[in-house]
Amino acid sequence: MRRIIPFTLFIFSLTSVVAQQRSPIIAFTSDTQEPMWVEKLLLKSNHNLKATEMIFKDVDTLRPSGLFILGDVVSLGYKTKKWVHIDKYIKQCALDSIPVYATLGNHEVMLNARRGTQNFRTRFPMYNPAGYTEVIDSVAVVLLNSNFAKMTTAEILAQDNWYAAAIKKLETDVAIKFIIVGCHHSPYTNSKIVKPSMEVRQNFLPAFINSKKCVLFVSGHSHNFERFNVQGKDFLVIGGGGGLHQPLYASAVTPDLAAKYKPMFHYLELIRNHDSLQLISRELKPDFSGFRDGLVFEVK
Repeated sequence: MRRIIPFTLFIFSLTSVVAQQRSPIIAFTSDTQEPMWVEKLLLKSNHNLKATEMIFKDVDTLRPSGLFILGDVVSLGYKTKKWVHIDKYIKQCALDSIPVYATLGNHEVMLNARRGTQNFRTRFPMYNPAGYTEVIDSVAVVLLNSNFAKMTTAEILAQDNWYAAAIKKLETDVAIKFIIVGCHHSPYTNSKIVKPSMEVRQNFLPAFINSKKCVLFVSGHSHNFERFNVQGKDFLVIGGGGGLHQPLYASAVTPDLAAKYKPMFHYLELIRNHDSLQLISRELKPDFSGFRDGLVFEVK
Protein backbone atom coordinates (compact mmCIF):
# COMPACT_ATOMS: atom_id res chain seq x y z
CA MET A 1 0.00 0.00 0.00
CA ARG A 2 1.46 3.34 -1.04
CA ARG A 3 2.01 5.81 1.79
CA ILE A 4 0.24 9.15 1.31
CA ILE A 5 2.42 12.13 2.23
CA PRO A 6 0.49 15.07 3.77
CA PHE A 7 0.60 18.10 1.45
CA THR A 8 2.11 20.42 4.10
CA LEU A 9 4.88 17.92 4.78
CA PHE A 10 5.52 17.50 1.05
CA ILE A 11 5.88 21.26 0.54
CA PHE A 12 8.11 21.50 3.61
CA SER A 13 10.36 18.69 2.36
CA LEU A 14 10.66 20.27 -1.09
CA THR A 15 11.52 23.63 0.49
CA SER A 16 14.19 21.99 2.62
CA VAL A 17 15.84 20.29 -0.38
CA VAL A 18 16.04 23.55 -2.31
CA ALA A 19 17.40 25.43 0.71
CA GLN A 20 20.16 22.91 1.32
CA GLN A 21 21.59 23.71 -2.11
CA ARG A 22 22.28 27.32 -1.10
CA SER A 23 24.94 28.90 1.09
CA PRO A 24 25.08 27.51 4.66
CA ILE A 25 23.49 30.52 6.40
CA ILE A 26 21.20 29.68 9.32
CA ALA A 27 18.86 32.13 11.07
CA PHE A 28 17.48 31.92 14.61
CA THR A 29 14.80 33.97 16.32
CA SER A 30 12.54 33.61 19.35
CA ASP A 31 9.50 35.13 21.02
CA THR A 32 7.76 36.44 17.92
CA GLN A 33 4.43 36.47 19.76
CA GLU A 34 2.05 39.41 19.68
CA PRO A 35 2.00 41.12 23.12
CA MET A 36 -0.99 40.25 25.31
CA TRP A 37 -2.97 43.03 26.94
CA VAL A 38 -2.05 41.85 30.42
CA GLU A 39 1.65 42.06 29.54
CA LYS A 40 1.19 45.67 28.47
CA LEU A 41 0.14 46.51 32.03
CA LEU A 42 3.70 45.76 33.15
CA LEU A 43 5.88 46.39 30.10
CA LYS A 44 6.03 49.08 27.44
CA SER A 45 5.04 48.25 23.86
CA ASN A 46 6.90 49.61 20.84
CA HIS A 47 5.33 48.70 17.49
CA ASN A 48 5.94 45.06 18.33
CA LEU A 49 3.85 43.59 15.50
CA LYS A 50 5.74 45.72 13.00
CA ALA A 51 9.06 44.59 14.44
CA THR A 52 8.15 40.91 13.98
CA GLU A 53 7.04 41.53 10.41
CA MET A 54 10.31 43.32 9.65
CA ILE A 55 12.36 40.48 11.15
CA PHE A 56 10.75 37.95 8.84
CA LYS A 57 11.26 40.24 5.85
CA ASP A 58 14.93 40.75 6.70
CA VAL A 59 15.43 37.01 7.16
CA ASP A 60 13.85 36.55 3.74
CA THR A 61 16.50 38.80 2.16
CA LEU A 62 19.24 36.54 3.59
CA ARG A 63 17.76 33.45 1.93
CA PRO A 64 19.09 31.21 4.72
CA SER A 65 19.11 27.44 4.46
CA GLY A 66 16.87 27.32 7.50
CA LEU A 67 15.07 29.52 10.02
CA PHE A 68 14.70 28.23 13.58
CA ILE A 69 12.15 29.74 16.01
CA LEU A 70 12.83 28.95 19.66
CA GLY A 71 9.28 29.05 20.95
CA ASP A 72 6.56 31.57 21.76
CA VAL A 73 5.84 31.82 18.07
CA VAL A 74 2.40 33.25 18.96
CA SER A 75 0.78 34.60 22.12
CA LEU A 76 -1.83 31.86 22.57
CA GLY A 77 -1.22 28.72 20.58
CA TYR A 78 -4.70 27.26 20.98
CA LYS A 79 -6.40 30.25 19.32
CA THR A 80 -6.35 29.90 15.54
CA LYS A 81 -6.72 33.65 15.01
CA LYS A 82 -3.43 34.25 16.81
CA TRP A 83 -1.64 32.43 13.98
CA VAL A 84 -2.85 34.70 11.16
CA HIS A 85 0.25 36.89 10.87
CA ILE A 86 2.74 34.08 11.45
CA ASP A 87 0.98 31.92 8.87
CA LYS A 88 1.55 34.66 6.32
CA TYR A 89 5.25 34.91 7.18
CA ILE A 90 5.76 31.14 7.08
CA LYS A 91 3.99 30.96 3.71
CA GLN A 92 6.32 33.59 2.29
CA CYS A 93 9.33 31.68 3.59
CA ALA A 94 8.03 28.54 1.88
CA LEU A 95 7.56 30.43 -1.38
CA ASP A 96 11.20 31.53 -1.15
CA SER A 97 12.40 28.01 -0.29
CA ILE A 98 13.29 28.82 3.32
CA PRO A 99 12.30 25.95 5.64
CA VAL A 100 11.09 27.09 9.05
CA TYR A 101 11.63 24.88 12.10
CA ALA A 102 10.44 25.55 15.63
CA THR A 103 10.11 24.22 19.14
CA LEU A 104 7.38 24.85 21.70
CA GLY A 105 7.39 27.85 24.00
CA ASN A 106 5.19 28.37 27.03
CA HIS A 107 2.71 30.48 25.05
CA GLU A 108 2.03 27.60 22.66
CA VAL A 109 0.85 25.40 25.54
CA MET A 110 -0.80 28.12 27.62
CA LEU A 111 -4.41 27.47 28.80
CA ASN A 112 -5.02 24.59 26.35
CA ALA A 113 -1.84 22.60 25.78
CA ARG A 114 -3.41 19.90 23.61
CA ARG A 115 -5.02 22.28 21.14
CA GLY A 116 -2.04 24.63 21.19
CA THR A 117 0.34 21.79 20.38
CA GLN A 118 -1.99 20.61 17.62
CA ASN A 119 -2.01 24.07 16.01
CA PHE A 120 1.76 24.23 16.37
CA ARG A 121 2.35 20.86 14.71
CA THR A 122 0.12 21.84 11.79
CA ARG A 123 2.56 24.66 11.01
CA PHE A 124 5.73 22.74 11.87
CA PRO A 125 5.20 19.14 10.68
CA MET A 126 8.78 18.08 11.43
CA TYR A 127 8.36 18.80 15.15
CA ASN A 128 8.76 15.81 17.46
CA PRO A 129 7.73 16.07 21.15
CA ALA A 130 10.71 13.92 22.14
CA GLY A 131 13.11 16.32 20.40
CA TYR A 132 14.42 16.43 16.85
CA THR A 133 17.52 17.28 14.84
CA GLU A 134 17.96 19.18 11.60
CA VAL A 135 21.30 19.18 9.80
CA ILE A 136 22.29 22.09 7.56
CA ASP A 137 25.60 21.61 5.81
CA SER A 138 27.71 20.17 8.66
CA VAL A 139 25.84 21.95 11.48
CA ALA A 140 23.36 19.88 13.51
CA VAL A 141 20.64 21.83 15.32
CA VAL A 142 18.99 19.89 18.15
CA LEU A 143 15.63 21.30 19.27
CA LEU A 144 14.14 20.34 22.63
CA ASN A 145 10.92 20.97 24.57
CA SER A 146 11.60 22.86 27.81
CA ASN A 147 7.97 23.10 29.00
CA PHE A 148 8.64 20.67 31.85
CA ALA A 149 5.61 21.81 33.88
CA LYS A 150 3.34 20.62 31.05
CA MET A 151 5.14 17.29 30.54
CA THR A 152 4.59 13.96 32.28
CA THR A 153 7.45 12.12 33.97
CA ALA A 154 7.40 9.61 31.12
CA GLU A 155 7.61 12.36 28.49
CA ILE A 156 10.55 13.99 30.25
CA LEU A 157 12.35 10.66 30.50
CA ALA A 158 11.69 9.91 26.83
CA GLN A 159 13.15 13.24 25.79
CA ASP A 160 16.16 12.82 28.09
CA ASN A 161 16.90 9.39 26.59
CA TRP A 162 16.44 10.61 23.02
CA TYR A 163 18.64 13.66 23.65
CA ALA A 164 21.49 11.64 25.17
CA ALA A 165 21.39 9.19 22.26
CA ALA A 166 21.18 11.99 19.68
CA ILE A 167 24.24 13.82 21.03
CA LYS A 168 26.19 10.56 21.22
CA LYS A 169 25.31 9.73 17.61
CA LEU A 170 26.21 13.21 16.34
CA GLU A 171 29.52 13.08 18.21
CA THR A 172 30.57 10.02 16.22
CA ASP A 173 29.24 11.26 12.86
CA VAL A 174 32.23 12.48 10.83
CA ALA A 175 29.93 14.60 8.64
CA ILE A 176 28.95 16.78 11.63
CA LYS A 177 31.38 19.53 12.62
CA PHE A 178 29.24 21.56 15.03
CA ILE A 179 26.20 20.93 17.24
CA ILE A 180 23.83 23.66 18.36
CA VAL A 181 21.24 22.91 21.04
CA GLY A 182 18.12 25.03 21.34
CA CYS A 183 15.00 25.27 23.48
CA HIS A 184 12.68 28.00 24.68
CA HIS A 185 13.52 28.50 28.37
CA SER A 186 16.95 29.93 29.09
CA PRO A 187 19.33 28.17 31.47
CA TYR A 188 20.94 31.55 32.16
CA THR A 189 19.31 34.99 32.11
CA ASN A 190 19.35 38.18 34.15
CA SER A 191 15.76 39.09 33.26
CA LYS A 192 13.62 40.59 36.01
CA ILE A 193 10.50 38.99 34.48
CA VAL A 194 11.48 35.35 33.92
CA LYS A 195 13.86 33.17 35.87
CA PRO A 196 16.65 30.91 34.61
CA SER A 197 15.38 27.37 34.09
CA MET A 198 16.88 24.95 36.59
CA GLU A 199 15.23 22.06 34.70
CA VAL A 200 17.06 23.04 31.50
CA ARG A 201 20.32 23.14 33.41
CA GLN A 202 19.71 19.73 34.94
CA ASN A 203 18.30 17.93 31.90
CA PHE A 204 20.03 19.52 28.91
CA LEU A 205 23.37 20.99 29.98
CA PRO A 206 25.38 17.92 31.08
CA ALA A 207 25.35 16.35 27.60
CA PHE A 208 25.93 19.77 26.01
CA ILE A 209 28.88 20.60 28.26
CA ASN A 210 30.50 17.20 27.83
CA SER A 211 30.20 17.12 24.05
CA LYS A 212 33.22 18.30 22.07
CA LYS A 213 31.08 19.25 19.07
CA CYS A 214 28.45 21.19 21.03
CA VAL A 215 29.51 24.82 20.64
CA LEU A 216 26.36 26.89 21.19
CA PHE A 217 23.20 26.75 23.32
CA VAL A 218 20.44 29.11 22.14
CA SER A 219 17.20 29.99 23.89
CA GLY A 220 14.59 32.70 24.32
CA HIS A 221 11.90 33.37 26.94
CA SER A 222 13.86 36.35 28.23
CA HIS A 223 13.05 39.13 25.75
CA ASN A 224 16.62 40.30 25.49
CA PHE A 225 19.95 39.62 23.87
CA GLU A 226 22.25 38.02 26.45
CA ARG A 227 25.54 36.22 26.05
CA PHE A 228 27.14 33.93 28.59
CA ASN A 229 30.13 31.63 28.74
CA VAL A 230 29.86 28.84 31.30
CA GLN A 231 32.43 26.08 31.63
CA GLY A 232 33.96 27.18 28.35
CA LYS A 233 30.67 26.89 26.43
CA ASP A 234 28.72 29.68 24.72
CA PHE A 235 25.09 30.47 25.59
CA LEU A 236 22.91 33.01 23.81
CA VAL A 237 19.49 34.39 24.71
CA ILE A 238 17.86 35.80 21.58
CA GLY A 239 14.33 36.66 22.69
CA GLY A 240 14.03 39.79 20.56
CA GLY A 241 11.56 38.54 17.97
CA GLY A 242 8.76 40.96 18.82
CA GLY A 243 7.69 40.34 22.40
CA LEU A 244 7.70 43.14 24.95
CA HIS A 245 11.24 44.06 26.00
CA GLN A 246 12.07 42.92 29.54
CA PRO A 247 14.18 44.78 32.12
CA LEU A 248 17.40 43.21 33.38
CA TYR A 249 18.98 43.25 36.82
CA ALA A 250 21.63 45.95 37.03
CA SER A 251 23.85 43.64 39.07
CA ALA A 252 24.03 40.56 36.87
CA VAL A 253 23.43 37.24 38.58
CA THR A 254 25.44 35.61 35.78
CA PRO A 255 28.07 37.78 34.02
CA ASP A 256 26.73 38.91 30.64
CA LEU A 257 29.41 39.19 27.96
CA ALA A 258 27.04 41.45 26.00
CA ALA A 259 26.19 43.74 28.90
CA LYS A 260 26.44 46.85 26.71
CA TYR A 261 24.62 45.39 23.74
CA LYS A 262 20.86 45.47 24.31
CA PRO A 263 18.87 45.99 21.10
CA MET A 264 15.12 45.86 21.56
CA PHE A 265 14.43 43.69 18.50
CA HIS A 266 16.89 41.31 16.89
CA TYR A 267 17.55 37.88 15.45
CA LEU A 268 20.64 35.75 14.91
CA GLU A 269 22.45 35.04 11.65
CA LEU A 270 24.92 32.17 11.64
CA ILE A 271 27.53 31.50 8.96
CA ARG A 272 29.67 28.37 8.99
CA ASN A 273 33.33 28.93 8.29
CA HIS A 274 35.81 26.08 7.98
CA ASP A 275 36.61 25.63 11.67
CA SER A 276 34.27 28.10 13.38
CA LEU A 277 30.81 29.62 13.33
CA GLN A 278 30.40 33.33 12.76
CA LEU A 279 27.48 34.74 14.73
CA ILE A 280 25.87 38.04 13.77
CA SER A 281 23.14 39.68 15.79
CA ARG A 282 20.95 41.46 13.25
CA GLU A 283 19.36 44.34 15.13
CA LEU A 284 16.41 46.49 14.14
CA LYS A 285 17.38 50.16 14.18
CA PRO A 286 15.57 52.20 16.86
CA ASP A 287 13.84 54.31 14.19
CA PHE A 288 12.58 51.16 12.40
CA SER A 289 14.37 52.20 9.21
CA GLY A 290 15.89 48.76 8.73
CA PHE A 291 18.40 46.28 10.11
CA ARG A 292 22.13 46.42 10.70
CA ASP A 293 24.79 44.04 11.95
CA GLY A 294 25.16 44.54 15.67
CA LEU A 295 27.35 42.23 17.72
CA VAL A 296 29.59 39.95 15.63
CA PHE A 297 31.74 37.16 17.07
CA GLU A 298 32.86 33.57 16.52
CA VAL A 299 32.50 30.30 18.39
CA LYS A 300 34.47 27.13 17.75
